[in-house]
Amino acid sequence: MVTLCSPLAASCPAAGAEVVGLERVFDQVEARGEHLMPGEPRELSKREAWFRDKEMRPDLHLSDDALAAAQREAAALDKRSLAHRRPNTKAPAAPSPIALPGIRIEPITTLFNIWTREALPILPGDPLEPQVHTFLRDHYTNQATQMDTRLLDVLARAARKFSASRIEIVSGYRSPKYNLMLRKKGHAVARMSQHVEGHAVDFRIRGVPTRSLLFFVRSLRLGGVGFYPHSQFVHSDTGKIRYWKGS
Repeated sequence: MVTLCSPLAASCPAAGAEVVGLERVFDQVEARGEHLMPGEPRELSKREAWFRDKEMRPDLHLSDDALAAAQREAAALDKRSLAHRRPNTKAPAAPSPIALPGIRIEPITTLFNIWTREALPILPGDPLEPQVHTFLRDHYTNQATQMDTRLLDVLARAARKFSASRIEIVSGYRSPKYNLMLRKKGHAVARMSQHVEGHAVDFRIRGVPTRSLLFFVRSLRLGGVGFYPHSQFVHSDTGKIRYWKGS
């Protein structure tokens, strides 16, 4: 026989008797908590979801009057900003155009060293240091020096003047050893040549008369200009202004 024993009973059966307790004791606090818990969200229907999205969607349909009012406000803001500027304030210079990827930049000209058979393009706005110092090196000793970069301006301006795509460099830097060897062989080179200082360049342009190139380089009034009609080149240096004629 199985006897039920309740916790509220005054007495329980004697020891040894099989006792089975209540399966679950009612707890008022736990029951109240179950009723106060938030319920599961209800899934909206397609119609309800569409109306909810419509209410939350910003209004982008402006009338013509609203657009005109916004334009007037922007124009008034620009006038106020211009009024705060000082009269002598200059507008900032426009930045130099930057070539977009894939756009080919045409060089001003290409320098070609007739001794080393090397080519060096002059690109707009592209500094050539230190490439130009190596490019104008002494071809005999393969030594380089710090060249006067004003000579690059002479070459670039000559290229623009005659629309030359290539300028041939006959001589750039000349080492003391090579300069002395030329003097011993009877060449008409100065003992203290501007080439030894890295301040001179000899060049020519195919298709341009040497005399025409001479007159243009003289007009720049940068320094010394030599005329070599037989060898067909012009000497330009950054020393004192002087002119001479060689072979």
